[in-house]
Amino acid sequence: MDRYKEVEHSIIKKYRKQIWSKFLRALETYELIQEGDKVAVCISGGKDSFILAKCIQEAILHGKVKFEAEYIAMNPGYNQENYDCLIKNAKDLNIPLTVFDAPIFSYVSTQESNPCYVCARMRRGYLYEKAKSLGCNKIALGHHADDVIETTLMGMFYNSELTAMRPKLKSLNFEGMELIRPLYLIKERDIEAWVKHNELHFLNCACPLADKIALEEKVSKRKEVKAIIKELKKDNPDVDEAIFRSIHNVNMNTMVGYRVDGVHHLFTEDYEKKD
Repeated sequence: MDRYKEVEHSIIKKYRKQIWSKFLRALETYELIQEGDKVAVCISGGKDSFILAKCIQEAILHGKVKFEAEYIAMNPGYNQENYDCLIKNAKDLNIPLTVFDAPIFSYVSTQESNPCYVCARMRRGYLYEKAKSLGCNKIALGHHADDVIETTLMGMFYNSELTAMRPKLKSLNFEGMELIRPLYLIKERDIEAWVKHNELHFLNCACPLADKIALEEKVSKRKEVKAIIKELKKDNPDVDEAIFRSIHNVNMNTMVGYRVDGVHHLFTEDYEKKD
């Protein structure tokens, strides 16, 4: 059996419950892909985006909904070693990759504040632009359940707000385009197990500023939150699942304030009406 076929087989069989079934459930539950869609699968070079690509390929072959996909990777300024790793993995996994250049790293290196935020915003824009040029109406990113959980806590701890990461979003700047997150229900530990089982090696962090940023901030906020969740799980093994479920079950009758479309509201606005 060819190497890539073994990898595909492991998704459908060995990791059917942990990965494949959850992938299909996310597509259906959140209505992420419709008949006739053309999805740009965005590949960063890491484990999450590559398993996303393989799941999308399997969905095209075996799924009930008929759709198309393009597999795109942006080169924001990778060094040669990281670029070669990206290309090799795409070839080994039989992913027909379209690579395009975007001078993001060189620009971000000149930013004195919030370089990660600037990088993320620029990446998103370039990906939408490339996807639209290929005739796609959606871009798919590799965010998984742990990203959702950590983002929820980061909003509370550092931004003083209850905010979540939705499984799909309409683009504000690119008309007719939508962002989807098909790995929404999949846990990072199961992706890591899949990687280990298949003896795969992906990019971890290719950012040339990573070491400098980590040194300045001592530890990233996301790593800090990961450590907090790990500690909480010692007493409550399901605490991460509880956080995930909570954003699906918000009790607005208990909220003091909230924002809708940028407008802030207080519970006092309709407090008397409810009496």
